[in-house]
Amino acid sequence: MNVLNKKTVEDLNVKGKKVLVRCDFNVPLKDGVITDENRIVAALPTINYLLENGAKVILCSHLGKPKGEPKPEFSLAPVAKRLSEKLERNVVFAADDNVVGENAKKAVEEMKDGDVVLLQNTRYRVEETKNVETFSKELASLADIFVNDAFGAAHRAHCSTVGVSEFVSESAVGYLMQKELKFLGAAVENPVRPFVTILGGAKVSDKLAVIDNLLNKADTLIIGGGMAYTFLKAKGYEVGTSLVDDEKLEYCANCLKVAEEKGVKLLLPIDCVCASHFPNPIDEDLDVKIVTDEEMPSDMMGLDIGPATAELFASEVRNAKTVVWN
Repeated sequence: MNVLNKKTVEDLNVKGKKVLVRCDFNVPLKDGVITDENRIVAALPTINYLLENGAKVILCSHLGKPKGEPKPEFSLAPVAKRLSEKLERNVVFAADDNVVGENAKKAVEEMKDGDVVLLQNTRYRVEETKNVETFSKELASLADIFVNDAFGAAHRAHCSTVGVSEFVSESAVGYLMQKELKFLGAAVENPVRPFVTILGGAKVSDKLAVIDNLLNKADTLIIGGGMAYTFLKAKGYEVGTSLVDDEKLEYCANCLKVAEEKGVKLLLPIDCVCASHFPNPIDEDLDVKIVTDEEMPSDMMGLDIGPATAELFASEVRNAKTVVWN
């Protein structure tokens, strides 16, 4: 079945094939113990389908932000152990700091149909987040087919999400990705109205296509997070030392104009929690103020929406029939 014109695992002939699956195993760990295994459980339907159909399954994922360096606290070893228990078969963990090293190559070479190998954290390689071709080719060299089932990481153009697909003969989406695309596609293309969308994140530039698309579809567009301060500055408000994407001020001003022309309600914070700097865990006596969007001190930064904004946003969501929250 094709969802939004994407090939799915069921469109593949995987028997005897080496299938590289990009999962999202970015699970929370405490002292090496997984404290929430929901992301592991979510990957099981795709893995089990491939195993039942005779594939050799090679799994890869990132975990945390090791920033291109091998850091033991971000190793996927605990995930391999838990996967072995969940799948009731041995998951071979290829403990290579360079991800596609001798352990990985040997483990893949020795695979039989129905075997599972988990590679080390893809972000141990500095090339991963920069989508450098050399690492994409290394990943692709292990497999015949690539399956992306990491919806939570699919928006990033990394080697293990995008780059690798250029160097394998076939690519498809897994069941988790298929489900998300199905629900998201239905929600956005044929929403029950009122249709309210909520956008956050740090930079406006990361959401350009999303904003442009939603301005043509949504009844209400709620903007929070760090990106809200770029919109507020574009409206002429003082935003102090808040996070601002200065290169996108003109774009934001145009969005406000387009929203008004199209009759889309574009909601921005009307008050915010601000402080002199972004807090760290030992800032017990940090001076925090709640101010309106017209009262932001020039030497303070906005950290979060205030109570009046929370109520404004909540009221809009309460009246919605469809909500898409990014």
